[in-house]
Amino acid sequence: MPNDRCGDGSYGKMKLLAGNANPNLAQAISEYTGIPLSPMVVEHFSDGETRVMIDDNVRGTDAFIIQPTSPPVNETLMELLIIIDALKRASARRITAVIPYYGYGRQDRKTRGREPITSKLVADLITKAGADRVLTIDLHAGQIQGFFDIPVDHLAGTPILCKYFRTLDREDLIVVSPDAGGVPRARGMAHHLGVNIAIVDKQRPTHNVSHVMNIIGDVEGKIALLIDEMIDTAGTICRAAAALKDAGAREVRAAATHPVLSGSAVQRLSEAPITELIVTDTIPTDAEALPSMKVLSVAPLLGEAIMRIHSDRSVSALFGEDTSPTAR
Repeated sequence: MPNDRCGDGSYGKMKLLAGNANPNLAQAISEYTGIPLSPMVVEHFSDGETRVMIDDNVRGTDAFIIQPTSPPVNETLMELLIIIDALKRASARRITAVIPYYGYGRQDRKTRGREPITSKLVADLITKAGADRVLTIDLHAGQIQGFFDIPVDHLAGTPILCKYFRTLDREDLIVVSPDAGGVPRARGMAHHLGVNIAIVDKQRPTHNVSHVMNIIGDVEGKIALLIDEMIDTAGTICRAAAALKDAGAREVRAAATHPVLSGSAVQRLSEAPITELIVTDTIPTDAEALPSMKVLSVAPLLGEAIMRIHSDRSVSALFGEDTSPTAR
């Protein structure tokens, strides 16, 4: 259960802390909120164990830990859990886990016998460690919010991407979902941009393997904008881009909130017929590794959400406000 409030109706002074997963984003959030990052040591013993030491007084504070559970997932997850435990034992009044990217999010259901639901397991670990609240962006499935027994503020990255694409000529633009599961996201972006949608019908025989079956919708002569919540190995997005070009698309652009880019993803994307790739900085990404890639910052969105959570103001109201992206 969340901790009780202070007698004055607040949760105490705000503290920002950051693990090693995404220090640049944490610093950008700190600059946006005007709250300095609390000094903290996060290091590893020679056997790989994680050691955390918070060098700040956090007793009675409203603490926010900025730590996406991005690759190396197990390491960043353990860092998050140990920092939460350290804050709890140091008597922080409320602990919010700010997880821009939620690792293990794809393991959210059983597709065959004797499989775990690891996304639920991770939610239980974060809750048991002592988090009172979670702030995240674009979960793989919205239902993951229900895996937590604590409040979850689930922000959308799509508005940030939309604001960028509104600057482009939309006369021949069509938004494309790379699979059936992404149709609601594609429909939302198409609505914001005032364009039509198309769907790539694919089959996934095994994990990280997909085959394009058909294109639903007319993409001939159009600028196709592929939209997904994440790009991991890039197999799906690259096959979809090739299929769209074969179907007559004049140009293919792609956008995703989470650039995991594991394995041979960068090489695949460099060889794919994708003119431009737009991602956000929920995960640390080397923008120079791929000339076609542009990175937009989610720091204003997360920073505003953190301040609203601290002052008990509406977070959902953010979707109607200007959180303009910045590119680097």
